[in-house]
Amino acid sequence: MNLDNFHKAFENKARLGIMSVLMVNDLVSFNELKELLEMTDGNLATHLKAIEKAKFLRVKKEFVDRKPKTTYEATSEGKIAFEAHLKVLEKLIKNSL
Repeated sequence: MNLDNFHKAFENKARLGIMSVLMVNDLVSFNELKELLEMTDGNLATHLKAIEKAKFLRVKKEFVDRKPKTTYEATSEGKIAFEAHLKVLEKLIKNSL
């Protein structure tokens, strides 16, 4: 089986969850991700940095009513890579049945 499109950036459930949320939402705040995925600040931040390092997400920092707000969005490269990754996982599952 060809695993060329199996991306290490998405190899665990936290990163799969992050990208899944970003695929269906244009922008998602740190706090929204944390609540949706039930993750701690530190754990979420670590996984976000890894995906950002791969250039699969974009970070936007701003102040809203004098409070910092960080939002994330999947890059077009990230969307393509994630869809390819999901196709590989789907093939693996179908071939194991």
